[in-house]
Amino acid sequence: MSDTVIRVENLGKKYIIGHQKQERYTALRDVITNKVKSIGSLINPEAKNENPAFEEFWALKDVSFDIKQGDRVGIIGRNGAGKSTLLKILSRITEPTKGSIKIKGRVASLLEVGTGFHPELTGRENIFLNGAILGMGKEEIKRKFDEIVAFAEVEKFLDTPVKRYSSGMYVRLAFAVAAHLEPEILIVDEVLAVGDAQFQKKCLGKMEDVGKEGRTVIFVSHQMAAIQNLCQRAIWLNQGELVNDAQTQIVISKYLSTSTNLLSISLEDRKDRKGDGKIRFISVEFQNEKGENVTYFYSGQKVRIILGFRNNTQQTLKNLNIALGIDNQIGERITNLSTEVRGSDLDEVQADAQSIVIELDKLPLTPGRYGFTIFSTVNGTVSDWIANAGFFEVEGGDFYGTGKLPPTMQGNFLLDYTFSIKDTVLSN
Repeated sequence: MSDTVIRVENLGKKYIIGHQKQERYTALRDVITNKVKSIGSLINPEAKNENPAFEEFWALKDVSFDIKQGDRVGIIGRNGAGKSTLLKILSRITEPTKGSIKIKGRVASLLEVGTGFHPELTGRENIFLNGAILGMGKEEIKRKFDEIVAFAEVEKFLDTPVKRYSSGMYVRLAFAVAAHLEPEILIVDEVLAVGDAQFQKKCLGKMEDVGKEGRTVIFVSHQMAAIQNLCQRAIWLNQGELVNDAQTQIVISKYLSTSTNLLSISLEDRKDRKGDGKIRFISVEFQNEKGENVTYFYSGQKVRIILGFRNNTQQTLKNLNIALGIDNQIGERITNLSTEVRGSDLDEVQADAQSIVIELDKLPLTPGRYGFTIFSTVNGTVSDWIANAGFFEVEGGDFYGTGKLPPTMQGNFLLDYTFSIKDTVLSN
């Protein structure tokens, strides 16, 4: 395997799903009949399965990839894509139905809150227990002990049984143990979402340090900004199949642009609109620079907003004003994209026009969900006005072109600016 630490070949995992029958009870004869059928299927595997109460479900289907030492790999995909199943197989928690995996090195996994903890033992005892499970000696654990406790911030509760820990305390200690006991391979699922924003940031920093030390990190998250910030490479799973395995930015862009949650909002049936109806908005679409409909953008990305409308006058319109107001997560208006404010009134709009396009060369919004309201006037009279017409989401992006994501919790806007140092005091 040379410097390859994980090799996955034609991996498949099958589950048998039971469907609840409509009967209120199961008779003894049904139990006996089902047992006989089960024995019959073992004797003759080719026999047709006539029991509709069960079906096969492949959580993973023919997945193959290699991961090299020091790689930081993100696993992305919608719920049910097979991400957690893959991590459980890599962590030796469950066995594959077909295919093979080869792993070189000690693996530490954090797949759910309190993985590997014994609830009756104290935090101190669980640190030594987890270390022993990872194959660490007592002296080796002692050397890392103070560092683990400081990172987890549980000093006051170190001798308290972990069953009394909050979910946040649980995950802090579990991550601290998994990351500090020097595994060759660190596997982390979405469990970090349990912690607060500051702790998540600390965990991402630690995982980055682990990767720089030449150890391997596999990270599953629905937060594209976290994947982009941490991982050089991403693997996209969909319905158990590997869709793409490439550089992180390439995979995430394709994943977001082909999401089934496309934003194409129909406004035809909105009853809460105001105006005289000369113009009626019928749809809103948000597109990326390739013209693909999406619900997610990156900070700094080129954005196209298409407002579909119908001209009910069937005549050329003059003095048409269009506005799109953007609200933050608590409903506060943070900006307004308006032809009037921009000084670009649409003086003459032909009768057969069907859409108005708004373009932003560099989206200045920080990560979060944003709602919007659309508004139009003709000759100063309100024609159509729909409050809370829909929403879109923004993920962190490389707005400043530095290769780094801007910090979170920094308001709603990102601005271009510069810093400089002068050798003289500037006068007012």
